[in-house]
Amino acid sequence: MFQSSYMIMLSTFLTTFVIVWYTLRTNPFQVLTHFLRDFFANRKVMIHFLAMLAILFFNKIELWVERLIDIKGDFTHVIYQFEGDFVYMIQKYLENDVLTYFFTYFYVVVFTSLLIASLFIYHYGRDFHSFYALFYGVMMNYMLAIPFFLFFPVLEVWYYHPDVRFLILDVYPQFETGYRNLSGIDNCFPSLHTSLSITMAAIAMRSNNPRFARIATISAGVIIFSIFYLGIHWLSDMAAGTMMAMFISTVAVRVAESVPAGTYSMQTETIKKQRWM
Repeated sequence: MFQSSYMIMLSTFLTTFVIVWYTLRTNPFQVLTHFLRDFFANRKVMIHFLAMLAILFFNKIELWVERLIDIKGDFTHVIYQFEGDFVYMIQKYLENDVLTYFFTYFYVVVFTSLLIASLFIYHYGRDFHSFYALFYGVMMNYMLAIPFFLFFPVLEVWYYHPDVRFLILDVYPQFETGYRNLSGIDNCFPSLHTSLSITMAAIAMRSNNPRFARIATISAGVIIFSIFYLGIHWLSDMAAGTMMAMFISTVAVRVAESVPAGTYSMQTETIKKQRWM
């Protein structure tokens, strides 16, 4: 699975389809087709989607901006003095090959799949408040996190702590060339994997789909633990990401709910609202 970028993309594609199928009990290709048809017909959907992509693109060029402004600060030592060997102790007592593969899968594949599946599931179920709340939540997460990445740089645990290993490399040797360009080594505080996972789970719990809410909540818990087990984030990163997600998810849902549901109506077809057990 982790031997090439192609295999990771394929794994993400398959995982997304499994989540969609399990949640909706509907052919995932039908769900995808329905989304794409509405995407090209509904200007509101297209604008929100492109706005989210723009924020994600800015996160990608954040590393270039960081080099341009040449920030010299490093606050890792402050966090290390406070936390000490917390992450090291997790690795010391739990590390094994099966867990490493499992947590790498959730950190790299499930995290992305959950975000994509959320859009398809809310859209197909006509849960437009959750659909647009997800857009707002993702955008606000990056808008709040990027200034910290620029002006409050914190190194990943494995890079700073002499006894912590970067376990992802055991199963994904090309991580530094295939994934690292999305996030710098000093873009640690707050943890976006934490904040985005909790934001997705919080929105899912407010949605009309309890089956997906369970999936999102369980996945968020596994992803959060993976950031420690894999040697990436400090406890402080997780705490900051959690507080950020609680604030953002509340605001995103309220903003989405403030817009009349009729404004979100699809232009391509009317689908009978489904109910999930």
